[in-house]
Amino acid sequence: MRSIWKGAITFGLVNVPVKVYSATEDHDVSMHQVHDKDGGRIRYQRICEIDGEVVEFSHIQKAYDDGDRTVVITPDDLASLPVEQNREIDVVEFVPTDQVDPIMFERSYYLEPDSRSPKAYVLLRETLQQTDRTAIVKFAIRQKMRLAALRVRGDVLVLQTLLWGDEVREANFTSLSEKVAISEKELKMSSSLVASFESDFTPGDFTDEYQEQLRKLIDAKLEQGDAIDTQKTFGESGDEDEGGEVLDLMEALRRSVERNRSARKGGDEEPEDAPSDEKKPAKGKKGGKGKKTESADDDEAPESADEPKRAAPKRKRASA
Repeated sequence: MRSIWKGAITFGLVNVPVKVYSATEDHDVSMHQVHDKDGGRIRYQRICEIDGEVVEFSHIQKAYDDGDRTVVITPDDLASLPVEQNREIDVVEFVPTDQVDPIMFERSYYLEPDSRSPKAYVLLRETLQQTDRTAIVKFAIRQKMRLAALRVRGDVLVLQTLLWGDEVREANFTSLSEKVAISEKELKMSSSLVASFESDFTPGDFTDEYQEQLRKLIDAKLEQGDAIDTQKTFGESGDEDEGGEVLDLMEALRRSVERNRSARKGGDEEPEDAPSDEKKPAKGKKGGKGKKTESADDDEAPESADEPKRAAPKRKRASA
């Protein structure tokens, strides 16, 4: 694994330097979109609604629209915010572990000690275990302030980002306000049914059957020759005189990451799939010349620009 962020857990006068690693990964089969007529790759373009030109990702800025006015926010503006420059994971409080509602959990990260001696790290880990407490922490990463739970998993400290309180909806269902009579006999029978399914949870006992079947389907199609040459799915990259170079999503992400890394002037590497607020144009009407302006991806755009995944850059393809 590769470290995606560095910082230090701080509480009182205690300082625990750590490296942050993503604790999870996606195992879904990666797919893209093609034209059903000839199998050609589908590439969406980012079109400027003023001049109708294709805009490279490196020239796209963030903006806020209040309805009547638009404020452009540059990377320098964001970097100037004091909270972004803080590299500390500040412990706010230690709470009973059972008080942290699992519905608030987002993503999980492993923390590795980043000092010559792991004593402070081990001391914090043992203290959390013995007191059965979870540390509620705050930290800033990639232009966002994060709330997180710091807990122990085996011998490792785990950081789990949390939703903010106002991001969790209330379940106000009128149907649940109705009084329902449950007899002792019904409750006993239901409990017996639950007992018949009782077991210890072992994650390794479960597999993603859909993904396994999908892979078998793909393999079967390849064996039957039901496929086309990949090179032939790439058409012309576009006429630069007619609107510039066409960028696919992965290439755009790669360029954005490289530009941000250069701007940081030798700072730590950007997180690969840590929480983030990826630069992307605000959703608007379709741009000029009738070209599509939404991001292209087989299963929709990334579930959130908040957590982009860096993919290997695709080579530019010559015309088939």
